[in-house]
Amino acid sequence: MTSLSQRKKEILRTVVELFVKGAEPVGSKAVAEALGSSVSSATIRSEMAELESMGLLEQPHTSAGRIPSSNGYRIYVNDLMQDQNISSDDAKVIDSTLDGHLTETPSLLDKVGSLTSRLTTYPAYAMSSMTGVISIVRFDLIYVDSSTFIIVVLLSNDTVKNKLVHLTTNVEQTMLTRLSAVLNASFTGIPEERITPALITSSERAIGDNTGLVAVVAGFTIELLIEAKTVGTRVSGAINLLSHPEYRDVDKAQRIIRYLSDEKELARLPSPETPGEIKITIGPENLADELRDSSVMAIKYDTGSDLQGLIGVVGPTRMDYSKVAAHLSYMAQGLSWLLGGPGSEVMQLKASSKVNKTGDDRVGEE
Repeated sequence: MTSLSQRKKEILRTVVELFVKGAEPVGSKAVAEALGSSVSSATIRSEMAELESMGLLEQPHTSAGRIPSSNGYRIYVNDLMQDQNISSDDAKVIDSTLDGHLTETPSLLDKVGSLTSRLTTYPAYAMSSMTGVISIVRFDLIYVDSSTFIIVVLLSNDTVKNKLVHLTTNVEQTMLTRLSAVLNASFTGIPEERITPALITSSERAIGDNTGLVAVVAGFTIELLIEAKTVGTRVSGAINLLSHPEYRDVDKAQRIIRYLSDEKELARLPSPETPGEIKITIGPENLADELRDSSVMAIKYDTGSDLQGLIGVVGPTRMDYSKVAAHLSYMAQGLSWLLGGPGSEVMQLKASSKVNKTGDDRVGEE
């Protein structure tokens, strides 16, 4: 837990909001003017230095102002960010877009993603996925030759998938028979999150595998289960990255754009546990190298069927978190109402954010 005085909280919040707005390091004079208090610039400068020593602010250049660190953003999001209402004009645009006979189709995903990107100025992605548990029902491993075999799996949604595997080492048919038995005993009937390193290691010990066979099949299995849950994915406004100073480096922007074009990678992005809550991952909290300097915000919505939707945006850590949260929340509520999600018959749209405040830091009083 990070303990901050009320003054430090106000200064940190002000630095974040000024930096979000201006994209320039924030000095003590600007903070003093924004706070409009009797606190001197010297006092604020001292407090900002302490916030820097706590790892919540950074000084990019000597004699320059400060910018928030990823930890500073985390505390801001968790404890200091205030709910924001979307404008009546934006609410009307969202309502008019959702007003009609839209259903959970690629057309809807296109419209939702495009509108979210336009209103937030960040790239947006819209996804639909199955809410039920999808698992493997049966594994079959077909021996081809000493360095080649075929994986055939039957999924619980009645689809069959296969993959031809070429090995750099030789494998005997008896090993594939033992592996098949272990897979059908331990890897069937479970979701991908239960295919853990511990399960893989114990399976390797059970059949005496020291060549990575179990890991090969397990990796393919996890990939299949993730793909099976994803019904559709649309990305809109990737070019919007270039309008933000953090992505003036074209190579950096291109790496993220390429990442967003990969549906498999998008399916692995963190998502909220429950509909209506917003998941925020900031900078190095993202596992993908391409997103280590970016933030991701996403919200789920229910459709009242066996499908669940998700809307998310990707942008710089200098993201207007409160504004984006408000737009995502309003959009998700509208989609849940439109598609008949739980409570849709009594849902009242509210133009404010509801953030699932995740992270280890919590701000307390000194």
